[in-house]
Amino acid sequence: MVKAGGYGHGAVPVAHAALEGGATGLAVATLEESTQLRGLVDPEQILVMGGLLPAQAKEAAATGCGIAVSSRDLAEALAGAAHAVPVHLKIDTGMGRFGCAPEEAPSLAQLIAESRGTRLAGTWTHFAKSESDEAMTRRQLELFLDTLARFEVSPGMRHACNSAGALNHPDFALDAVRCGIAIYGCEWPGTEPALALRSVITHLRTVEKGATVGYGSLWRATATTRVATVAIGYADGVHRARANRGHVLVRGCRAPLIGMVSMDAITLDVSDVPGVQAGDTATVIGRDGDQVITAEEVAGWSGTISYEVLTSIGPRVERRHSRAV
Repeated sequence: MVKAGGYGHGAVPVAHAALEGGATGLAVATLEESTQLRGLVDPEQILVMGGLLPAQAKEAAATGCGIAVSSRDLAEALAGAAHAVPVHLKIDTGMGRFGCAPEEAPSLAQLIAESRGTRLAGTWTHFAKSESDEAMTRRQLELFLDTLARFEVSPGMRHACNSAGALNHPDFALDAVRCGIAIYGCEWPGTEPALALRSVITHLRTVEKGATVGYGSLWRATATTRVATVAIGYADGVHRARANRGHVLVRGCRAPLIGMVSMDAITLDVSDVPGVQAGDTATVIGRDGDQVITAEEVAGWSGTISYEVLTSIGPRVERRHSRAV
């Protein structure tokens, strides 16, 4: 899964690394995202998974990519394509977002397989609680397989597992799994995070007891405090919910984030960081010395999940890609 700019990491570099690591295909959410991957693999190895309207059928067919279909209207719109569009039929087994109803799936699969402009390259579903509810996940898989058993045409590639599904239910792998957050080193025990998010201290000052820092005066010094301003803010992916919450690494030490998160800056209490000075690196996610801050930890401070932490990293943050040693 390399949608949302490779979960904030950069879609093209991530795609290269995934393919080198053994991935047999790439998946995105939109037609626009698929164009970024042109030339990396055969178009059929790219699956556009997001919901599309029938009015987008011509554009979708022109990409040559695999297209996820959840409705008869879209299937019929694609059926008139000049070449056989590889279609992956989605069946809703309990996620409740999009996907055809199980009772509709056999006839829709037959329509796709027998139309001149489409062919059934795959059939899939998506687990709603594979990270926490084994019984529901098993019910979803059984419904999916029972539905496929009623097909009168080949379902093509069968896939159901996301990262949590692949981790917790490896026996549900079928023909392929769609690993997303796990390939970025999050939400899978024992993996190494692929990303570090760093900025720089641009200003240092000492404030006296009783002084306040930031919008809304949300933080007040209880003693003389050394305050560092760091050039990163909510426009770059540090959520405003982080006001007075969590830490940032400076010179291998955890420095508390104090005050409100601004659009372009955060402030830290660096009173306990020896030798700190303007120009020092501030690590928002990643390792500095013996200390590590993970995206999962940041998510806890932000009241969200690691996925949103990573995909919230703004476009003005420079991405630098390197190979693991």
